[in-house]
This record gives sequence, C-alpha cells and structure tokens, in this order.
Amino acid sequence: MPDNNAVPDNNAVPVNGAVLTADVVVVGFGAAGACAALEAAAVQEGGRVIVIDRFGGGGATALSGGVVYAGGGTPQQEAAGVSDSPEAMLAYLRSEAGDAVPEATLKEFCEGSVAMLAWLEGHGVPFEGSLCPYKTSYPTNRHYLYYSGSEMSRADIAEPAPRGHRAKGRGTSGKLLYARLAAACAASPRITVVAQTAAKELITDESGKVTGIQCLSLRDAPVWARAAHAIAHRLSKKPHLYMPKVGRVLHRPVAAIERRYARPLTIAAGRGVILAAGGFAANRAMMREHAPQARGALPLATAGDDGGGIGLGTRAGGATALLDRVSVWRFLTPPPALTGGVLVDKHGAKICDQTLYGAAIGAEIVRRGGRAWLLADSATIRQARGQVRGTTLWFQQIQARYLLSRAGKVTAPTLEAVAAKAGVDGAGLLATAGAVTGYQPPFSLIDCSVRPSLFFPAPVLTLGGLVVDQETGQVLREDGDAITGLYAAGRTAVGICSGSYVSGLSIADCVFSGRRAGRHAAGA
Repeated sequence: MPDNNAVPDNNAVPVNGAVLTADVVVVGFGAAGACAALEAAAVQEGGRVIVIDRFGGGGATALSGGVVYAGGGTPQQEAAGVSDSPEAMLAYLRSEAGDAVPEATLKEFCEGSVAMLAWLEGHGVPFEGSLCPYKTSYPTNRHYLYYSGSEMSRADIAEPAPRGHRAKGRGTSGKLLYARLAAACAASPRITVVAQTAAKELITDESGKVTGIQCLSLRDAPVWARAAHAIAHRLSKKPHLYMPKVGRVLHRPVAAIERRYARPLTIAAGRGVILAAGGFAANRAMMREHAPQARGALPLATAGDDGGGIGLGTRAGGATALLDRVSVWRFLTPPPALTGGVLVDKHGAKICDQTLYGAAIGAEIVRRGGRAWLLADSATIRQARGQVRGTTLWFQQIQARYLLSRAGKVTAPTLEAVAAKAGVDGAGLLATAGAVTGYQPPFSLIDCSVRPSLFFPAPVLTLGGLVVDQETGQVLREDGDAITGLYAAGRTAVGICSGSYVSGLSIADCVFSGRRAGRHAAGA
C-alpha cells in the first residue's frame, strides 16, 4: 500500500456545529458526483441525497471538452453511417484498460454503453452524429463524433469506430454537459446541494462502518463572504488550469475566507457516503511522490483535485492502487497534415506511430526521457499551415500557429543541418528519414518535448485512486474486505480508464462508476 502521508488531511476536523441528515451523502459535485446523486435519488423512495462541494460544483468536468466515450451502436454512430458493436468496443478497450478492472466490468461497460448515453440524454445532455472526417485531438463546432482514441492505429485488434461523443455545445462543451447534469439534480426534490462546504473527515462507528461526514461550511457565513469566495474561485479557475502558479496565487483569498468564516457542519448518512472528489493532479507533493515521471507536464486539474477524497478514504482504512498511473498528453494534431511527419527522439530514432492518441504518444515520449521532435518536410509544413484555420478551435489554433512558427521549430536545407540545430543525433535522423520517401527540403524539427510551455503544454491527468469493489463501488481495505457505508467513483477511484486514457473515457467512467455507487449506496 502506498505511503498515505502524502495525502492531505487538511488538519482541522470540526466538532459540534450544525447537523444535517441524509440517506446518501455525495462528496464532490462534478460528473461522477452528479451521476451518483441522480442514480441514488432514482433508487430511493422518499429518501434524501445531500451533495457537498467545496466550491460551487463542476470540478474538472465543467472545464473539460465534454467528451463521453461510447459505442456499440449508438444512435449518433448510426446517424453517421458508422458500424460498431459491443464486442468490437470491448476488444479495443481491453488493449487500453489492461488489468485495471476485471474483464466482466469492462464487458458491462461496453454492453451498457448505448443505454448510458441514452441516460445522459434523458437528463438533458445533447449529442449529435456529425462525424469529423480527419484526425484531431478535439473536433471543431461542426463535428460532434470523432475517433477520440487510437482506434485507427489498432485496426488489427478490432474494427475501428469513432466513439468520442462530444456534448453538443460550442467551444469546449464540458460546461454544457455539467450544467445539464446539475440542472437535473436541481430538479429532483430528493437531492440537496450544499455548496461551499469542504469535507474534512469521515465519521465511523465502532465496527468501522461509515455513518457520516464532518465538514467546514460557509453556508451560514455573511452574504458578502460567500459571494467573495465564489467570485475569487471563479476568477482563479482558468488561470489554475493554464498557469497553475498564477492560479494558486489568485486562489489564496478563497482559502483565507474559508479559514475565517467556515463553520463546522456534520452530515449523518443513513446508508452511505460516496467519495467523488476528483484526482490529485493539483497536489504537488502527491505528484512528486507517485508520478515523478510527469515532471514538466501541466496538471489538468482544478484546485479541488488535491487528493482530498482519496485521503478521506485512506484514513478510513481504504486501500489505493495505480497512483503512479498518470496520462501525459502530447497531441500532434490538429492540423491533421502533421501526421505525415515522423516523431523522433534525441537519437533521431522513430518513437511511435504519430497517428496514435495523444496520451499514447505522451507515454512513449516520457518513457524516452521526455524529449521529442516531429520531423516534417516543406510540403507537410505548407499543407499544415493551410489547414490551421479550418480544423482548429481557438486554443488549438494558438498551439498550431506556435508549432509552425520559428519559436516552435527549427528549419534547415539538409537533415544534417536541422539535426544540429535541434541537438538531435544526425546519423540517427538520416537513418530514420531514409525510410521515408518523397521528403522535400527544407526540413523542420518541431519540438514536441514534455516540458513547461505556455503555448504547447503537455497536460497530465491522474488515473489511480481508491480500490473499489467493481460490482458495487464500495471502497476496499488492503485485505480486500469492503468498508461498510463507503463508496468511491470517478477519479477518486480506480476505474476503467486507470490503465490507459483516451478522450472521453474519464467522463464515461465517471458516469458508469458514479451511477454504480449511487445505485448500491441507496439500496444498502
């Protein structure tokens, strides 16, 4: 079991104070928490579900692309003329998930994929079958179905099919996906959301059963303090995502208000507590301990992704696994013409197939020490420049223009000269390029290394967490016994995407595992 000393306990545990009661308490109000609450409310008859969130809800979901990995013959796939089956989906995901979850869990996920998407649509999340015709990290506002993983590169494993279902909303549509789930929760008379409330410690009885949670809450703070807390957090969210150091500075008033005005709140849970508080990419100590290989990558996280949910579970006796599994992204597209280049390491050797999903590419780059360059000839660069405007959203366009500029690449009339400029082994590059036909000078090497960069960051997402029973979502102890009354979902738990990540698989797992935990906790 990993050293849990790196998991924050936030010290102060409230005593006394106000008391609320519920059948099920959900910690965290992102996709996993919202889905857990909706499912728990649907299972219960007259029961009450309380959802708490340190801020106002949304988590990393609201800042995401809003992509749900689904297949097996969804209406959107059929509308696009795509043929898919649960068997083909299972065969592909088996190669990605590895042994992170049992085969039975992966099969259940694939066979229930069409129904899962219908469930989301039933709660107001819109999808559409407009298929993106080219390789991309994220489609523009013209397309809402795309190949979001490495399906095309692994056609020998299973018949490829596009399974990235992007919620239909302009820009990055995670905010729309979350808003619809939050609205569905607000419409349920059995769900109460208590915002600006931070979970601090689980309450257990003598047998170890979890019976509630102790919190610090701003619900009784002055109106101005609650408003200032909400505004300060909102102003820090985007900077925290793109410029973490700036985001942490902007977030300091949030913590100051909590220290001054938060008061103890105890919530008793008659049936169970569900931990859905995100991962730990924003916790620098945990990242250094468990994922030092991700140094130089940009945490894809909010301030709430501090490992707090994992810490609650471990202090109650829960085991953790796969905390070293992180997903470092290095997307080479858009523009799609860049897939015609060759990705090489410092020795000039080819790293991998550049049409692989960005996380697979990132993993290979990290494995080779974090340095990588994309070798492209003049025709490829020219074609890529012509594609920038039509294949990118604003954030992708900034990245593409940077990569194709002098700041992002070096150019020279010969392979030997461009290798010297970039610091790549010339002999190795010549040997690699010798296998490519039709390359035209001048040649460019685009720096694709995993390193801090404002214009070309390498995002990192944590994938491991609390070990759970894959049939119920209950948190397990080191000996395999379940902790009665405690469940975990989303990135707080080990799940379907903990082995390997492709776009949409984390949100899909949040829906799958959140609903599972909510269903079983409510029926406990």
